Amino acid sequence: MDKFETYTSGLESPATDAFAIAPADGADLAQVTRAIYVGTAGNLVVRMKTGGTVTFKNMSGGMVLAVRAVGVEATGTTAADIVGLA
Repeated sequence: MDKFETYTSGLESPATDAFAIAPADGADLAQVTRAIYVGTAGNLVVRMKTGGTVTFKNMSGGMVLAVRAVGVEATGTTAADIVGLA
């Protein structure tokens, strides 16, 4: 039973889907993220929904980064075990 089934989901709502992310230069993700989970520490190079690319340096393992991303680039990404939350 889902007590919240009739509620509208917003960006502040918990994620309802998750998928593994394999960094790949120029490749789009299966869907735009609500957040990204970093399982193993390192740098994360993200292509944002608005078109820009940004490097998040020294991400800690176990961190959740609230970003609307369309891709994770392989070049420059040293973090691993990355999961997209949508």
